[in-house]
Amino acid sequence: MANRIDATFAALRSSGGKALMPFITAGDPDLQTTAALVRDLAARGAALIELGLPYSDPVADGPTIQASYTRALGGGARLDDIFRMVRELRADCDVPITAMGSFSLVTRRGVTRFLDDARDAGIDGVIIPDLSLEEYDDVAAAADKRDLAHVMLVAPTSPWERAARLAERSTGFLYYISVTGITGERNELPLELVDRVARLREATRVPICVGFGISKPEHVRQVTAVADGAIVGSAIVRRIGDLAGEDRGRIVAAIGAYVSDLVAALP
Repeated sequence: MANRIDATFAALRSSGGKALMPFITAGDPDLQTTAALVRDLAARGAALIELGLPYSDPVADGPTIQASYTRALGGGARLDDIFRMVRELRADCDVPITAMGSFSLVTRRGVTRFLDDARDAGIDGVIIPDLSLEEYDDVAAAADKRDLAHVMLVAPTSPWERAARLAERSTGFLYYISVTGITGERNELPLELVDRVARLREATRVPICVGFGISKPEHVRQVTAVADGAIVGSAIVRRIGDLAGEDRGRIVAAIGAYVSDLVAALP
């Protein structure tokens, strides 16, 4: 079976569409709500879902996502529970799911076991933000054998030679970080975004998705005018945190309405 990520982007390319990829933390506020959100956001037009694997020492994540990881871990969310939730989702939900997590989570379980468990659960790709290019080859080869995408991140501060190497090796899609620093909402996106994405296209055949700082429909319009997808994380996670203690249905409805506005901004 073709990887869901590849199939989704191929379909979007054929139709001239672009992708919205919401990020949500697995287990915030609980795994039942996470599963309900995945189903709802997919139904509202999210092309892919990025699922954060909570970890006590997150990498490049601002205070909003760090707080969500703390809430998820405090609520008892663990890796086996997250994999079980995704496996149960696959009974009626076919949206592509990428899992973002620290390399420490991978090495603690063992690379082979982690990738086997992710694949068997129904995860389609992994994003390991602290995986160095020097350690990349072994993980990439193991992921390829399991038909798992291994998505690389390129920062605006990456020297071009290194950025090109990352872009060339990434599968599924390339994650371009739109701004320097940690995740979080911004009022404006950098002007050099257009030129940087255009240059990255020369180095890779996979779709390019842009994340960090995207929170408004106008951001989605700006990003998807040049890239293949927009990734929205902190703005969603903050809203979930603001709704802490609310009924699950209210959380899902509120986040769904926000994501629907973002989907409506796609070309």
